[in-house]
Amino acid sequence: MAILKNKDARKLGRSELDKKEAELRSEVARERANIAIGAPVSSPGKMREMKRTIARILTIKSEKTS
Repeated sequence: MAILKNKDARKLGRSELDKKEAELRSEVARERANIAIGAPVSSPGKMREMKRTIARILTIKSEKTS
């Protein structure tokens, strides 16, 4: 999953943002599960950026509703 920048995210519609958010959340959950079973972290920076992208998406969605 490519990281989504603000400029690109604002161009997407509500349903596309929902889809991207769901994809990112499942990726984060998968990484957390791997960490829980003792697998090495593939990339801590990627994990951090995925969480930031989720926050970006949620912010843009709330801005669009108000």
